Amino acid sequence: MAYYYCNAFEENATYALKNKLNDTLKKKNISFEHIVILCIGTDRATGDCLGPLVGEHLQNALPSLPVYGNLENPVHALNLQETVQEIYRTHQNPFIIAIDASLGVQEHIGFATLSLTPLKPGKGVNKKLPAIGNLSITGIVNVAGFPNSILLQSTRLHTVVTLANCISNAICLSYTDANSVSSNRAANM
Repeated sequence: MAYYYCNAFEENATYALKNKLNDTLKKKNISFEHIVILCIGTDRATGDCLGPLVGEHLQNALPSLPVYGNLENPVHALNLQETVQEIYRTHQNPFIIAIDASLGVQEHIGFATLSLTPLKPGKGVNKKLPAIGNLSITGIVNVAGFPNSILLQSTRLHTVVTLANCISNAICLSYTDANSVSSNRAANM
């Protein structure tokens, strides 16, 4: 699987993304006890607030899940390396799911992508940042073009919020599925 695309505006998008996430984690034999969520972006640009919005939702819905990056404490170009170092100091053998906004083609605006490749944050605005994550989820918030930083500023908030809700709800459902499977296994022993 290179990239899985899911239109966040479609009725069952959350469940489709959740199912793909579940399948991917199962194939890699990854449990949520090793997962750390890294939400990248800033609330200073509408198009770039996808990560912090997802982080905010996940921290409220799943307080036991390690989540880095939210509206109050965003993870962005200036603190990304420090945050990644903290993740590796704090968590033993973490499986990092990196989440960020991205730019793409017109027909993919509003699509969430899932990939077993590291995320390359800042690529859309020509920043040289290290690739991060064992799995990446992006939300395509606008078209790629020149200058990309202006496009992020003029992105529709509705698109960003729809993507953030789809991604965060899919992760919450995946987490709930994983915990119910673990509980059922323990009950059957």
